[in-house]
Amino acid sequence: MAKSVTNTEISSNSEDKFAEHRKPRWWENKSMEEKPIDGAYGWAVVVSGCFMLMFSMGCVNSYGAYQTYYHLNQFPNESVSTLSWVGTLQFGVMNIFGIPAGIFCERFDTRLVTFAGGLIMGVALIIASFCDDAVWKLILTQGIVFSIGAALVFIPATSLPAQWFTKYRALAIGIVVAGSGIGGLWLTPATNSMIDSLGTGWALRITGIIVFVVNSVSSLFMRNRLSVKARDKIVDFSVFRDIRFDFIFIGAVCATSGYFTPLFDLPTFASQVIGKSDSFSNNLLTIINAASTVGRVATGQISPFIGTINTLAICTLVASLSILIFWLPFQATGTVIACSIIYGIFCGGFISLLPVVMANLWGVQRISTIIGLLYVANFVGTMVGAPSSGAILDNIGHGKNFKNTIAFSGVFMFCGFLFFVCLRVAASRKLFEKI
Repeated sequence: MAKSVTNTEISSNSEDKFAEHRKPRWWENKSMEEKPIDGAYGWAVVVSGCFMLMFSMGCVNSYGAYQTYYHLNQFPNESVSTLSWVGTLQFGVMNIFGIPAGIFCERFDTRLVTFAGGLIMGVALIIASFCDDAVWKLILTQGIVFSIGAALVFIPATSLPAQWFTKYRALAIGIVVAGSGIGGLWLTPATNSMIDSLGTGWALRITGIIVFVVNSVSSLFMRNRLSVKARDKIVDFSVFRDIRFDFIFIGAVCATSGYFTPLFDLPTFASQVIGKSDSFSNNLLTIINAASTVGRVATGQISPFIGTINTLAICTLVASLSILIFWLPFQATGTVIACSIIYGIFCGGFISLLPVVMANLWGVQRISTIIGLLYVANFVGTMVGAPSSGAILDNIGHGKNFKNTIAFSGVFMFCGFLFFVCLRVAASRKLFEKI
């Protein structure tokens, strides 16, 4: 018996065909498939993304300058742990907001999404400049609201280059992510100078204006190469049924849990345990940021020859061993510097390769939402790692013995390596395959 076709079904099919051929509305993504892959416009996207991360993640990396001033001058009665919630939430909320940011990138023109992100970041910093009477206001503005805007910039900046490149994909994403390291190199001393000369209020206002202007110009070039049809599901969690995604998700949680301990505690360790000057201790962060910038670009050059998953696993392994071998057993200047350089190079590779692995395994069509889901792992790792590391140092090490804190960081990074090895096996069991 022939199957009857109703008028409703005919109408629905006609509407679907019309939706496929109609021109995108002004707020929707426009396809640029006529532009060549690995072409000049792709590099414009890369440079724009690099500048966006330079000022979004650069502001996150430079919060320590504000925290020191807040503690010593503006809020002397508040504990450091309370003030540190501004910086913790900047990174944490930015990662958890990666899911809606990825959805916005699918449903709206990425130029509008990134422009909105820059506007939110700039306004948040300017409003924070007037919040000099209560810490909770800074947590809300400089912490939470700023990080929402940063997510709207970070997700497209790290996901769009995968659509524009195949041959140079790892290098392109490495250059974009290197922007955060470059921002950390110069924005921290610049922030210190502005605070010393003008105070935190004008430092926040000037930074907010610069962030808005730079992101507004950069957003003009942040265009999708491929058009993505919006799905009925707001968030598609079906990727969790893929064991490969489970391995990379858990590995990211573990690696991120140990990631921040060297950044937060190496300068304090050098000052309190080794007895180095404050200037030397602060320079360790500069060394890590510089080495991280080199590592993010270098791994992009190397990974095509040995495979992105292989490189990711190697970077995580060496980063963990630099902590356990050079930092944990010794209390010497040379080993601390060696740890800073080696850890900086290879932790930079870990950060830059995650988006490349995602694009290579699951394609570029849904890369924004998949990366948004993955960065939830970074949120979990941040919320677990940073507070736990501080609690171990305070309660077990009594603020002076760093060994348990160092071991915590190195072991969690090593666990991340083990899960990335599981990802490698799940992707291919051929030992010497470039994958």
